[in-house]
Amino acid sequence: MSFKIPQSVLVVIHTPALDVLLIQRTDAPDFWQSVTGSKDHEGEDFAATAAREVWEETGIDCRPGTPLAAGLCDWQLENVYDIYPRWQHRYPPGVTRNTEHLFGLQVPAGTPVVLSPREHTAACWLPYREAAERCFSPSNAEAILLLPHFLK
Repeated sequence: MSFKIPQSVLVVIHTPALDVLLIQRTDAPDFWQSVTGSKDHEGEDFAATAAREVWEETGIDCRPGTPLAAGLCDWQLENVYDIYPRWQHRYPPGVTRNTEHLFGLQVPAGTPVVLSPREHTAACWLPYREAAERCFSPSNAEAILLLPHFLK
C-alpha cells in the first residue's frame, strides 16, 4: 500500500462574480468542499498539484499552457491541521497532521464541471458566503471567505 504524502492543496474555484464551486465527496455525503488533494510525490510543486487535482476532480483544465492557467493564483497561505480519524489510515503510521497550501482559480461563469465519480457525486456553484456555510471543513470555509481579499 502506498501512503498519502501529508502535503496537499486546497483550490477555491470561483467566477468573477464570486460564485464558488463546491463538490460532494462519495465517501462522506455530508462533506461539501473545494478541490483538495495530496502531492503525488515529494518533488511535485504545489502549483502542479493544484492544476492536476483540479483536472482530475472537475475536468477543468488549468494546467500550464491552457487558457485557464493564468487564473490559478497561489495565495501563499498554508493550513496545518489534524487529519480526520476517518482518513488517518491513508497516511503513514505516526503521521497525524497535514499541511495544505491554498490556491484560487478564477474561471468564467458557466464553466462546465465533469466530476470524477470515484471521488465526487455532486457539484454546485454558490455565492461565496453560502459556499463557506456549506463547507464541512472550517479551514475550507475560512479560505472561501478570504476570496474577496485576493481579488482586490
